[in-house]
Amino acid sequence: MAQKFTASAKQLKPDAKYHSVLASKFINCLMHDGKKSVAQGVFYGALDVIAEKVTDQSPIEVFTQAVENIKPGIEVRSRRVGGANYQVPTPVNSKRQQALAIRWLLEVCRDKKGRPMHLRLADELLAAYKREGAAVTKRDNVHRMADANKAFAHFAW
Repeated sequence: MAQKFTASAKQLKPDAKYHSVLASKFINCLMHDGKKSVAQGVFYGALDVIAEKVTDQSPIEVFTQAVENIKPGIEVRSRRVGGANYQVPTPVNSKRQQALAIRWLLEVCRDKKGRPMHLRLADELLAAYKREGAAVTKRDNVHRMADANKAFAHFAW
């Protein structure tokens, strides 16, 4: 049977500037059409903006904490039982938490138009660091949905 995941997790090397695997993964997700140097420029530009605004912590710590604040602990999954569909709350494993956090963060940044990407990314990272912003709201909505459907938790098997 074919592998479920690609080998990218094993082959992923830390980024050159901050030596962070999470930053390297984020740059790869930010990359479009194979233009890695453009993605690196956007990411490091955003961290430079963060470094100007936040003086008490390093920008990579702000980035890491922002991603941690976006990670969902629980999500709802659709389950068909007896002809009816139920939204069943299920815990999220750590790889999926990270993937969802990165995806939501980039989605929010790409939806905002009219400013350079590194500024949009810096603003959203700072907002997520403070537990504010659209990506954190998305996580809160997912948690709220799971809480509302707690009655169907016994369908999770």
